[in-house]
Amino acid sequence: MRTLLPALALALSAGALTTPAAAAASSHDSRAASVAGEAAGGTVGSGWNDYSCKPSAAHPRPVVLAHGTLGNSVDNWLVLAPYLKNRGYCVFSLDYGKLPGVPLFYGLGPIAKSAEELSAYVDKVRSATGADKVDIVGHSQGGAMPRYYLNFLGGKDKVNSLTGIAPNNHGTTLSGLVTLMDKIPGARNAIGGLTPGLTDQAIGSDYLKKMNSVPDTVPGVRYTVIATKYDEVVTPYTSGYLTGPDVRNVLLQDLCAVDFSEHIAIGTVDRVVAHEVANALDPEHATPTTCASVIG
Repeated sequence: MRTLLPALALALSAGALTTPAAAAASSHDSRAASVAGEAAGGTVGSGWNDYSCKPSAAHPRPVVLAHGTLGNSVDNWLVLAPYLKNRGYCVFSLDYGKLPGVPLFYGLGPIAKSAEELSAYVDKVRSATGADKVDIVGHSQGGAMPRYYLNFLGGKDKVNSLTGIAPNNHGTTLSGLVTLMDKIPGARNAIGGLTPGLTDQAIGSDYLKKMNSVPDTVPGVRYTVIATKYDEVVTPYTSGYLTGPDVRNVLLQDLCAVDFSEHIAIGTVDRVVAHEVANALDPEHATPTTCASVIG
């Protein structure tokens, strides 16, 4: 059992799976940027996390990016943050869910606690920019965790929209590994004691029971979910979809049938997804998202 627990903990993580494209995006230079960003109190280069940025009339709300499990505020957003910045948005990204002694790999703490960290960060961004509300975009856990903030921490009055990229909204079976975990006596509690951000996302967790006790959405917030049928972490991928007013659930392959992005790539390197995120942020000026959007 002792040898199985670390393997299951790793498997339960959204960030434990890599692709060649994702690895290319998370190069040695980006690791250096992560360290530099943390040392500078969360301010990173490449044009985002600029607290002097003032939203324009065209894009009046700052965008807050929430990384996935085992991600961080730099590596997860090396494509999307510059993409949005270059289109005139004030873009910010936070690190959340840090565990003591674990550098660079975050999103491992209790999700309810991470939502409190998001709440404080949104207030920081609103204060710096003068904006009344923000738009939140998150990948994996980062696309689902903000719902706790919206439902239980008063975030609905400070957020205009939530866009989740492969979010784990209703829990995952992780291609059956959660079932295996539950067959091992004490495994869920053991993994949860070390990395609660992982087991909070597994089907049947106390965290998900609380989230499922309330409606998926809150009034006044616009929701977009972008999923991929090749998701091997959020399984089934439809568990990411939301039900309620002002919800748009999008399957990536309906936009581009030959886009084979899985769980990591959809949130880190996919420019088709970036275009659809831009549409979600500004639906009044949306343009069709197709395979050609990769060069847009």
